Amino acid sequence: MKRSYPFLVGVTGGLGSGKSAVCHFLAEMGCALFESDVVAKTLQLQDHEVIDGIQTLFGSEVYSFSDDGQLLLDRKKIAATVFSSSEKLAALNALMHPKVAAAFCKARELANQQNRKILVKEAAILFESGGNVGLDAIVVVVADRDERIARAVQKGMGTPEEIVRRMATQWPQEKLIAQADYLLLNKGSLAELKRETAALFQKLLVAAEAVCGQVE
Repeated sequence: MKRSYPFLVGVTGGLGSGKSAVCHFLAEMGCALFESDVVAKTLQLQDHEVIDGIQTLFGSEVYSFSDDGQLLLDRKKIAATVFSSSEKLAALNALMHPKVAAAFCKARELANQQNRKILVKEAAILFESGGNVGLDAIVVVVADRDERIARAVQKGMGTPEEIVRRMATQWPQEKLIAQADYLLLNKGSLAELKRETAALFQKLLVAAEAVCGQVE
């Protein structure tokens, strides 16, 4: 007996691989989209347990208020700390991952109510966080290392040296590839990537139809 929709697809890839672009293309094509990093950033400004935990880990000074009273988080200071301390990084992940997982469960319920066939879960550290558990398929977006560094720098994510240090905290691309059900190579223009994503979307629809349907 088939289970109910949505079909759950994890999309991951190294820093600068283009996974966010792929996910937004899939959303344009009709998939529901859960952006793990966006959800985590929202929780860090709105969830009191998360805020307290971050202050305990990094000090109360990482938070401040804007002139109009909006809560601000010094993400650069936290990044500088966690990417030089595996203990701090592990503690931050332990704080955030259960919260993000709970939010994903709600996103799944909403996608079902909206009759979405596919729910895409974008996560930079999908496997490291255990976020791959329970998913139906894994898509890995890959790109040349130098291109990834250049894209990340262009996005203002840091200097080339800082990007390389951040990349070192993630699974290597070869290890991700070994876990992929679908592989998407990002080696050309954005238009080419969109065409590749459209072809992937058709494959995902077929896979979704095989697994999901109305519960009898």
